[in-house]
Amino acid sequence: MNTRRLTTFGVAAALLLLPCAPVAFADPDPPGIGLEGDTKPDDGRISATVTQVVVRQAGGGGQGGQPLTAVDTAWTPPACWHEPVATPRELRDAVEAIDNDNLVPVTSRLRWGTDLMHEYYRDGGGGNPANYNLDKQGDGMWWRAVRNPHREDDTEAGDCDQQLMFWADDGAAPDVPTAITPEMLAEYAYDSVKVPDTEIEMQPADDRLKVNLPTWIWQESAVFDEVAVRAELPGTGLWAETTATPTSLRLDPGTEDAEVHPEGGACPIGGDGGVGERYRRGDAGAVPACGITYRRSSEAAGGSYALKASITWEVDWTGTGGTGGDLPDGVFETTYDVTVAEIQTVVR
Repeated sequence: MNTRRLTTFGVAAALLLLPCAPVAFADPDPPGIGLEGDTKPDDGRISATVTQVVVRQAGGGGQGGQPLTAVDTAWTPPACWHEPVATPRELRDAVEAIDNDNLVPVTSRLRWGTDLMHEYYRDGGGGNPANYNLDKQGDGMWWRAVRNPHREDDTEAGDCDQQLMFWADDGAAPDVPTAITPEMLAEYAYDSVKVPDTEIEMQPADDRLKVNLPTWIWQESAVFDEVAVRAELPGTGLWAETTATPTSLRLDPGTEDAEVHPEGGACPIGGDGGVGERYRRGDAGAVPACGITYRRSSEAAGGSYALKASITWEVDWTGTGGTGGDLPDGVFETTYDVTVAEIQTVVR
């Protein structure tokens, strides 16, 4: 699990000074996680869903799209964290509603019945305030471990479960390193960034490529544009927006018997969102701004080469209280099967 965090919890603590309304309850719990059936504010239950964080598209991307893969393969978004889940009254009501099918979750996986909930949360066991801390209704929340729904089966997802549900005053920094922060929200949003397919245009077309004849590759302006995803935790004021900006189209011709243009195969994406230059009549002898010159027929390679076109996306984030920073670059790759033939000539 990525352990980079803000050096202090100052931003989150300041935000928690805001009135902390009850967190909205989510959809029914995933199978095998927490409580069964619908989870509603008025039925005496506490949500055991993976997280209350809301994620939405904030800009670009359109419908559908593909997820990014971090260039830094050692980096992953956090697998778990702690977030506020219940007011004192909600916790009390949940304990009073306990039955065989409705236990109270105290970690992301562990659920307790009446005896343990009374011992720890009604009677103040384990260093917790007594009587569910009803005297501080409106002045804080009970926090619990939750799992990143994209990574709930990761080994690290259970790290946060070492800490049982605990109390935190509004404005107080919870004394756990995994208490949710804007940066963690930004990292979580990274998993929800969806970018357009890497579609390119070629001249000649991909079924008519010729040996030693430059292949021009381009894409019209505004095809590649930045994509933004916003993640926020209702009732806390915590939010972060993660933005992916396309920077270059990298070409891998699928064979060593080829020359890429420019050298290295990284075609920059312009400020208008386009890449390369469209082929125009009379450009046959010119070197394309973005393209490939194959030096050998693809016949010996099984009939085609696997041309890979990948877009590199720079990723950064901004969040509550002026926070922000960089996240690992992401990449999305598309493969095209291209046929390259020898140019046939007639000698008289």
